Amino acid sequence: MKKIQFRIYLVLAGLLFLAADTYAGNPDRQGESGAAELLLNPWGRSAGLHSLNTSSVSGVESMRINIAGLGRITGKQIVVGSTRYLEGSDVRLSSFGYTQRSGKNGAFGVSLMAVDFGDINVTTTGQPGGTGATYSPSFFNMGLGYSYTYDNKISVGLLVRGVSESAPGVSAFGLAIDAGVQYVSGENDNFRLGISLRNIGAPMQFNGQGLTFKTPNPESETDQLLSVSQQAESFEMPSVLNIGISYDFLFGQNIKLRTMGNFTSNAFSRDEIGAGAEFSFKDMFMLRAGYRTNLKNVSGEVPNVYSGLSGGASIEVPFNESGKNKIGVDYAYRATSPFRGTHNLSVRFSF
Repeated sequence: MKKIQFRIYLVLAGLLFLAADTYAGNPDRQGESGAAELLLNPWGRSAGLHSLNTSSVSGVESMRINIAGLGRITGKQIVVGSTRYLEGSDVRLSSFGYTQRSGKNGAFGVSLMAVDFGDINVTTTGQPGGTGATYSPSFFNMGLGYSYTYDNKISVGLLVRGVSESAPGVSAFGLAIDAGVQYVSGENDNFRLGISLRNIGAPMQFNGQGLTFKTPNPESETDQLLSVSQQAESFEMPSVLNIGISYDFLFGQNIKLRTMGNFTSNAFSRDEIGAGAEFSFKDMFMLRAGYRTNLKNVSGEVPNVYSGLSGGASIEVPFNESGKNKIGVDYAYRATSPFRGTHNLSVRFSF
């Protein structure tokens, strides 16, 4: 047991040391990172809490919030999600996740997310109003994660995610790593603490024929053209550190109120802080709400698009006599500025 505790302390110390060395919540770097889709949450249950449940998230959705929660399920879980991102922008998110127990204390999972930008008009310098043709960029990422739980109190996890972005003639690919820890304590596991470090990876860079253009040869007396290839600037991953706590208030056997707070340190924008709550009746009907805001807002500065309120609801019911197999539906709404909010809908199957 002492060896296990020592390893846990090493993981916690490593995460905190890396976080302290990497993060400063520097707003001067805002807009310098890429792969912003890694910050989008396609899952209805955690989206209703503004992704503030770092300490308590479990199953498939943990692969987007805190990978340590992956193993806090009893069997298998499948979740399918659809998101109308920034209503009015025509952007859609499609997601799929699967996780299952591996041995007594471990669990592994896979998650997929694709971004649909709709049809975009092709424009040129000669036809700025459009050529009549359209194109659609392809943004896709896939994560493979593993989590291990020690004595049902401390769980640690690691996830590797492949990130692909492409448009006609150009593409970029990168790898990002997530790591996380969750700690559970209290007579009824009321208190929870979570730390996650997300999107740590090497810079990405676009390449392809789309970066090549024709230009006259200055050393030729004819109309000879040269093909010149440009080199795109590389960009960093949008790394973030999350630290969250939660406490459960139990009212009898059937009613639970989970309260939570969360601090987010962004490497490329201002830090954020938020609080939320989730009401649960018999683990079948759930209502949740959250509020998140930037720290140290400057007068005249445009806040984060998700600074404000979020809310959601879930229903989860068994579909066999034993009650072990369940189907659930999660919905979330997050207020945004600008646009008309983001809607998340997820369907989950637990076995």
